[in-house]
Amino acid sequence: MPTKTPRPPQADAHAATAVLQVAERLHAMEPEWVVFFREVLGVEGIVRRTFSDPDALMRFECSPQYARIREMLDGLRARQQDSQSQRETQRVVTVRMPRSLHETLKSEAGQMRVSVNTLCISKLVKLLDEQEGRDLEARRDAAGLAAAGEAKIKRTGADL
Repeated sequence: MPTKTPRPPQADAHAATAVLQVAERLHAMEPEWVVFFREVLGVEGIVRRTFSDPDALMRFECSPQYARIREMLDGLRARQQDSQSQRETQRVVTVRMPRSLHETLKSEAGQMRVSVNTLCISKLVKLLDEQEGRDLEARRDAAGLAAAGEAKIKRTGADL
């Protein structure tokens, strides 16, 4: 069985810098900390894909680049904890649905890289927004008809 040749230290340093640059670009987008963790430090994240060798991963975890990534993660977690205290309390709703619908939602959520819960909430909010738009349009139409009726009554009254 062939043994892996360890990468030279300069290759590890170059890879560590490249990983840090990816992490900084993602951090600049201000994602939720869980997204940042998954994409950078998660099992399929950039760190583990880049440093697949356990020794290389251990060396990276001792680097200043890794320390900076941890600082970014800690900052995102702190920011999210602060905003959670200002958020509205959450409630849980259980929805029963056919397995085929659940599988479809899971697939769509996976493609969008969000949770099924996040996908369902966004679809529900969109539906509510559309309904509110229709209701507003109906009220405007009704107000327009009422105003036209009042104008007609005034004209008819003036003719008397």
